[in-house]
Amino acid sequence: MKKIFKHLTFYVIIAIIAGVLLGHYFPETGVKMELISKTFITIIKCFVPPIIFLTIVLGISSMGDLKKVGRIGLKSLIYFEIVTTLALAIGIWFALMFKPGSIDMSKIEIHDVSKYTSKSSENFSWLNFLKSNLTIQILLVSIFLGISLNYSKRRSSIVVKLEKASKFVFKLLKYVMYLAPVAAFAGIAYTVGEYGLNTLIPLGKLVITVYFTMIVFVLIVLGLIMRYFKLNIFKFLRYIKEEIIIVLGTSSSETALPNLMTKLEKLGCKKSVVGLVVPTGYSFNLDGTAIYLSMSVIFLAQIYNVPLSFNEILLIISILMVTSKGAAGVTGSGFIVLASTLGSLHKIPVEGLAFLFGVDKFLSEARAITNIIGNGVATLVIAKSEKEFDETTYKKEIENKEPELI
Repeated sequence: MKKIFKHLTFYVIIAIIAGVLLGHYFPETGVKMELISKTFITIIKCFVPPIIFLTIVLGISSMGDLKKVGRIGLKSLIYFEIVTTLALAIGIWFALMFKPGSIDMSKIEIHDVSKYTSKSSENFSWLNFLKSNLTIQILLVSIFLGISLNYSKRRSSIVVKLEKASKFVFKLLKYVMYLAPVAAFAGIAYTVGEYGLNTLIPLGKLVITVYFTMIVFVLIVLGLIMRYFKLNIFKFLRYIKEEIIIVLGTSSSETALPNLMTKLEKLGCKKSVVGLVVPTGYSFNLDGTAIYLSMSVIFLAQIYNVPLSFNEILLIISILMVTSKGAAGVTGSGFIVLASTLGSLHKIPVEGLAFLFGVDKFLSEARAITNIIGNGVATLVIAKSEKEFDETTYKKEIENKEPELI
């Protein structure tokens, strides 16, 4: 029993329950908690650039075989595209099967989403994507410096200094993560206080369908991928349960990115693979976001009784394969991507996004959790396929049931 009180998960869960109660019974106070949650997320985001930079530079400089760097990068992108396309297709399939849009529109609260739809006229551009995505910029710079370091005569002394810096950053992060329960409390209190649990009732069918679809995707699709590589999805989920709970409370997958990278290394993945796959995945491997976007398009088509042919469904998948890449790291990007997709179809009213606004915040947790699990699985799979994976370390670490405070 005493071990439970040493586990961060316990405190985060208690904080989430308390946040729901505060937001429900004292909504005005709950809304004021937003600042605390945003501050924590901002602090964590400050750690992301140096952690990505240090992990990648140290990983590549120690890899030696630069051809392997290119191979891992290419393999990662191919894997991301296949899995996210599968996620898009599954989202559409489940939405067509369960018909979450077959509800009474008059009971849904309408919100103003003009600030998002006004941006949808901007066509997707890879140049704009690179300009607005700090993670990708840092990734590219880090890869270049990591490769350059292999040719430097001062490589050894520079690596020693970078390793010291890395240890310092992670040690500092460890202390910051003790504030996770406070952030989770504030985040949930704000969400419930601002939008209210009653908004879930008219759109309950959509919420249940989205959560169910993502659970199926994680356990079946990602589970089968893991099993093919002789890994166990359930053991992995248990291993990263702290990160999952933190993401649930903060609605942001970035809050768990640094800890996810650390745990993947502890599981036996080489630093170079973790450094390349995880940051890239946060921009290109958004499985949860892909499911949400595809289901939302079908949901809106059902709301307006717009029939979609097989060719139009294929067109939706094709458009989202490109536009979904712009949903990384930008507030409200999901609505912008949806507006852009609907605008390209010229069949489903863009104004329909107003029906989704009230419940979107409650679905963001599902998206973020699925995204972080997907990137963890991708890293394990690619590390193992590249033989950059220590089986002995993995078996020892994954079976460790001793709770540990982050």
